[in-house]
Amino acid sequence: MFDESTRKFLQSFGFEEETFEALRRSLIEGERRNERIKGEVKAKPNGEFFRLPPSGSAERAHLTEEGERAIREGRVGAVILAGGMATRFGGVVKAGVEALRGESFLGLKLRDLRILAERLETELPIFIMSSFATHKEVEALGKRYETDRTPVHVFPQFVSVRLEENGEIARDEDGKPMFYAPGHGDLSFALRRSGLLERFIAGGGELLFMSNVDNLVATLDPAIVGFHLERQKPITVEVAEKYPGDQGGAPALVDGRLEIVESFRFPESFDQDRIGVFNTNTFLLEARAIDRDFPLDYFRVVKKVDGRPVIQFERLVGQLTAFLDTECVIVEREGADARFLPIKTPEDLKTVGPKVEEALVARGTLDPA
Repeated sequence: MFDESTRKFLQSFGFEEETFEALRRSLIEGERRNERIKGEVKAKPNGEFFRLPPSGSAERAHLTEEGERAIREGRVGAVILAGGMATRFGGVVKAGVEALRGESFLGLKLRDLRILAERLETELPIFIMSSFATHKEVEALGKRYETDRTPVHVFPQFVSVRLEENGEIARDEDGKPMFYAPGHGDLSFALRRSGLLERFIAGGGELLFMSNVDNLVATLDPAIVGFHLERQKPITVEVAEKYPGDQGGAPALVDGRLEIVESFRFPESFDQDRIGVFNTNTFLLEARAIDRDFPLDYFRVVKKVDGRPVIQFERLVGQLTAFLDTECVIVEREGADARFLPIKTPEDLKTVGPKVEEALVARGTLDPA
């Protein structure tokens, strides 16, 4: 199926051929697994979710103090998801795209962490998940911004091969297999494969703060760490109130347990508008809790590549909440406290960029203009 050089490349990024073959067979044999969630699904009212106290309040100060103590003690690390290509920015590595004031997305994320580590006079390890497509550039960027207080470790997620709708290997115009990164659900598996998770835990690490590289306002706020420590759940998920038209994964009660459920997995009869918040894909994770294999599903996704539909199978990090007790906290979307302002397109740099800049100036990540 693959020549020797292709197989060697795939194996270097942890390709699991047995799993791939099983998924390919399911496609060839016409299997359509029901991906909708099983069990009783209920909406949790917005009023029953915790909300991060506003800046300046006594409650926020208390949570900040608790979080800063954990960071000073070396118990917290940061994870940045940087495996994506910026197709809307000309097909370059998203982490290296200029975002604000001549600085790249990754540069701004690392700047914020460096400032925090310097203020707390501690070491704050940073783990960046790259992909086969971004690894070299992300590694170079990481080395450029690394400091003694913020050591940077870059590890790649896995790789897989796109398929035609009939199960054949999808190939480009040169006849080469079409590769892809199979979703951020790779996180815990790739961290373990790299050996970095084991080393983090052995060094006294307990918590990992995970965020997307293009959500610049998802900064490591000690108050979020303090909230997580008080709630004592393996996972804390930041959620935001929906605006009209917002879609995506959301927290729901599944047989009484709080889980992040992707929109395509809700029962057809369930009105998703009954849930007033959605998942921002910013998590706090207990390191020891994710140091095991989880039976995450591979979900079938149809992508249009070179003008034709191809199939890829992806894992989602939010499904960890099906196996680990989870708490959610509502965070702001506007103003100095905003924690969800992703930049997905060049147009977003013009419309969302000023809001991001306002928040980062308020936090001291950027100097006032």
